[in-house]
Amino acid sequence: MRTTAVLTDPSFDAHTWHGHVEQAARLQAIRAALDSSGLRQHVHHLAPRPAPEAALLAVHTADLLRKIRQFASYGGGQFDVDTYVTADTWDAAVLAAGCAINAVEAVLQRQVHNAFALVRPPGHHATPGRAMGFCLINNVAVAARYALDHFGLQRIAIVDYDVHHGNGTQDIFYEEPRVLFCSTHAAPFYPGTGSVGEMGSAAKAPGATLNVPLPFGTGDQGYTLVFEQVIAPALRRFQPQLILVSAGYDAHWSDPLGPMVLSVHGFAHLTQTLIGLADELCGGQIVLVLEGGYNLEALSACVVASLRLLLGRDAGPDPIGEVTALEPLSEVNRVIATLQERHPLLKSAGVA
Repeated sequence: MRTTAVLTDPSFDAHTWHGHVEQAARLQAIRAALDSSGLRQHVHHLAPRPAPEAALLAVHTADLLRKIRQFASYGGGQFDVDTYVTADTWDAAVLAAGCAINAVEAVLQRQVHNAFALVRPPGHHATPGRAMGFCLINNVAVAARYALDHFGLQRIAIVDYDVHHGNGTQDIFYEEPRVLFCSTHAAPFYPGTGSVGEMGSAAKAPGATLNVPLPFGTGDQGYTLVFEQVIAPALRRFQPQLILVSAGYDAHWSDPLGPMVLSVHGFAHLTQTLIGLADELCGGQIVLVLEGGYNLEALSACVVASLRLLLGRDAGPDPIGEVTALEPLSEVNRVIATLQERHPLLKSAGVA
């Protein structure tokens, strides 16, 4: 049996805005599901520490951090129509980034086999200098940069299966050849980035970004094809020493924001694929960091399934089930074929 750390904190609940879909109820539903599933007693609960300011500055501009802190000190406000700050947001955001760092530390120091940082606010849209898309500090990017700087890793893969493109993570590492950023996302959709042609800086990090923009209605079968024919071959070619996952569950068919039709079992298959790749490539070292997911039942069920898999169990039942949908597989296959023809990691791997 594997050992799995969970890092979270009830103080994240203080970051909530009345009527906003990214609200405290998300983690409350996950905590309730951990209790009802019986998993709470089988995971290691590690107390998180706030991220050091130096770790935040390694990813974000001082001006962005100042604005978030200042907004919070004024009692809150909005960066844009999507992204809010409350009086407690600065502390929550710094602790969320700290959870991601601490999860990586626990895995790299071999305290546990793997970990899941259950955090809010989410992070993958936050660019070096801009808060957007519900995101303030880019938690997974802070953790990845920390692993590069403090553990001397040379190759880290970030896989983002949130329904939205992780534009912030891409921007942060677009010129960093030591970080492979892979994103599967609905297209065209918010934030409008993540085309096949965005493959990393041609001068500094060619092929270090791998985008898989998918047509609306893609579900279990389409995502499985992408992970088997694109994500897995790319990771095998890159040979990461650590896999980080931006675990957003808003591609579930019931999600109010996403136009995809993945099921809980579909997400479980993606997660199991990544766990298997971590076992094969980097001694099982994998860390999940929560991003989106706004149907509370689907979100909590996906987290429970992911934790079961991290513990070395089967995914368990899908309490919500699948939907019958006509998947646009011909379009999915066209995206796959384009990547196999054009992306350096897939061409170099000899993928046909």
